[in-house]
Amino acid sequence: MGFSLSWYAIGASVTGTSHISTNRVCEDSCWFQTDTLPNGPFLAVFVADGAGSASHGEIGAELAMQAAAEKVAEKTAKGEFGIADELAVECVLAIRMRLESYAAEHSLVMRDLACTFLGVVSLPQASLAMQIGDGGIVLNAGKGLELAIVPMSGEYANMTSFVTDENAVKALQTREYIGQLTEVAVFSDGLQRIALQLATNTPHVPFFSPFFDALRRATPEDEDALHQALNNFLNSERVNSRTDDDKTLVVATFNE
Repeated sequence: MGFSLSWYAIGASVTGTSHISTNRVCEDSCWFQTDTLPNGPFLAVFVADGAGSASHGEIGAELAMQAAAEKVAEKTAKGEFGIADELAVECVLAIRMRLESYAAEHSLVMRDLACTFLGVVSLPQASLAMQIGDGGIVLNAGKGLELAIVPMSGEYANMTSFVTDENAVKALQTREYIGQLTEVAVFSDGLQRIALQLATNTPHVPFFSPFFDALRRATPEDEDALHQALNNFLNSERVNSRTDDDKTLVVATFNE
């Protein structure tokens, strides 16, 4: 669900032109939830990008979203929602357990399901950004838009870390923010060169502003139209001329 009383969120994953030309499916996946919990307005956003080198990366990304969503549901149902690094570790361990189970059932190894994992969980009192791999988390914690965690890159181009790596928990990066977030965007690496100024690891503000402005002006009746508009944007020539990779973007605004 994308629109609650306080948080409005939209998101989409679309297939890159290079994948379309080679008859490959979209290997990105995303999940997001807005709600009102006993301790206030709640937002959770997760994105996963299946590794291009993995034989079943798209399944890994989808399973990662399922496992993270179920972990969030478990925590909210028990009323145990603390914002701390332990929450990110629990999400990563739940994802790894789900992927290990699938790999065993289908005679695969973890590397076949390799995917990145990044997201934000937010309550009024505090929020937590978490990330393994590339892609980006841009948010506003009261000082304007900022990149929460520098995307992870390897020694060579297109190398990064994955939630399937043996050292995934050690590689996990987190950042905690105190107080209410007002804007959140989480995206896969297909948009990284468009959404970020890579030389300074800062957000390209003109990329995000139209999405946040549209959500701030929106009503719940606009939700379907905004989802379609986001799909259209991600499939547009403006975007496809700059990236041929799969693209995922989830954007959310806090509306007081």
